[in-house]
Amino acid sequence: MAIDEQKNNPLHGKTLEFILKQLVWHYGWEELGILVKIACFNNNPTMNSSLKFLRKTDWARKKVEKLFLNTFH
Repeated sequence: MAIDEQKNNPLHGKTLEFILKQLVWHYGWEELGILVKIACFNNNPTMNSSLKFLRKTDWARKKVEKLFLNTFH
């Protein structure tokens, strides 16, 4: 991806961990689990287990990124 394209990407420079921490801070695990229906948010959620799942699961990561953009942009 070209540098010019990254300038317009609102997620550029934000790690998945940063995005998830912001969402957990803003919503809490319970509400996050309602907004993004994935088991790692609803069944004994931890930052590490959620990040591990999101890094392996493209569709779930995209949902989390979309929620981040809708919440903070």
